[in-house]
Amino acid sequence: MFAETLRKVVDNVDGALAAVIMGLDGIPVDTYVRQADRVDVNTVGMEFSFIISQVRKAGDSLQVGGLEELAVKAQRLVLVCRMISPQYFVAIAMAPEGNFGKARFLARMAQPALVAQL
Repeated sequence: MFAETLRKVVDNVDGALAAVIMGLDGIPVDTYVRQADRVDVNTVGMEFSFIISQVRKAGDSLQVGGLEELAVKAQRLVLVCRMISPQYFVAIAMAPEGNFGKARFLARMAQPALVAQL
């Protein structure tokens, strides 16, 4: 269902490994994996779904507006998360040397297509 849109994003970003559409409840909706040996994107997305929920709550309590995007850079992984609805987000897992800016851009450009498929 979402796999074609996720594939287009991952395959067009240097260093991208995988992408997942996930609910804030930690349940994956769809996944595309280019390099399965590098990352279990479902587990990563599930763990970060709780963090995204907490960041959303903090933003609400501070009245700074809704969460649009969250990025995490670790030594061996970069994760770009973009909200596509109040309950769902897309997460793109990348190698640290990957093209972070292009991942953010393509996630934003893919958002309307992903929303239409929800």
